Amino acid sequence: MALDQRQDFSALGELRVVNQPAGHASPSEVMYPGGPSVDGGLLAPGDPIPENAGPGGRRPEWLKVRVGVGERYASVHRLMRAEALHTVCEEARCPNQGECWALGTATFMVLGSVCTRNCGFCAIETGRPPVTDLDEPRRVAEAATIMGLKHAVITMVARDDLPDGGAGVIADTIRQVRLASPSTSIEVLISDLNGREEDIRTVVEAQPEILNHNVETVPRLQRPVRRRARWDRSVSVLTTGRRLAREIGHDQMVTKTGLMLGLGETWAEVVDAMGLLREADVDVLTIGQYLRPSRQHLPLHRYYTPAEFMSLRRIGLEIGFKHVQSGPLVRSSYHAAEQVPGQAAAAG
Repeated sequence: MALDQRQDFSALGELRVVNQPAGHASPSEVMYPGGPSVDGGLLAPGDPIPENAGPGGRRPEWLKVRVGVGERYASVHRLMRAEALHTVCEEARCPNQGECWALGTATFMVLGSVCTRNCGFCAIETGRPPVTDLDEPRRVAEAATIMGLKHAVITMVARDDLPDGGAGVIADTIRQVRLASPSTSIEVLISDLNGREEDIRTVVEAQPEILNHNVETVPRLQRPVRRRARWDRSVSVLTTGRRLAREIGHDQMVTKTGLMLGLGETWAEVVDAMGLLREADVDVLTIGQYLRPSRQHLPLHRYYTPAEFMSLRRIGLEIGFKHVQSGPLVRSSYHAAEQVPGQAAAAG
């Protein structure tokens, strides 16, 4: 439940449409502005054809997705627009939007839809954010209640323009959802908050069930992929969060992070990164395939196969992660409810 990007991803040129509603834009227009040609129109002149690509550089067979259809999907869309809410599902062009919305689940993105950072992989708009909407937490709670969510995922854009990086709005959203729907478990996917302990404390003291912050890629590639972020600072968000949670008696809080593959890392680097995250006592790991949002974003070096993702899941469980979600279309919030202790059946 929760994800990110505007309109792009998966299976360009090979996208299968299932009962496309009359009057809707075509999948190529909605999901792939670059068009359905070579790799969805996302290969720039001179770009190498990604390893394991299909004919003409197109994405391989296992990256096909369904376009969202059906009344449940439509009702979630109407609710988000009525409440003037943003979802990472749309803003980050998540390939699982159709599946999740059809199930009545979504990842809320608070603090607006404009990010103060410009990461090389991300499709979210970058720039000067508008004035912060302090009523947004209430509307998120209202939407979560209407949807009857058993597990809510709340993410954010980076807000380096705010003194607390947006931590206060995240904490208020947790409290509002808790007040409106006490039985709903809550996951927050936060920025690194520039590593400030007082702002991490603000979030942790609201007691989310899951504290999530993504390292995104292996240590060697942090600078080109994330630019204003660092591996050590990102890991410290999770280790500091766990320490602060224990200090306030919130020992059951789960820590979580995610990796993207296909940005030029080696297999050994991925396994080493997983080991470093376990040494930091991270509980849950998600691993997915990087899919290039546009020609302006970092090039894709290779596709990993479903078997390789399965192998990484096995490795992750063997080295001690409590839960590993690993697959080509896995995103940080995919099947997130399964990662809450005691709520494995709550994903829907």
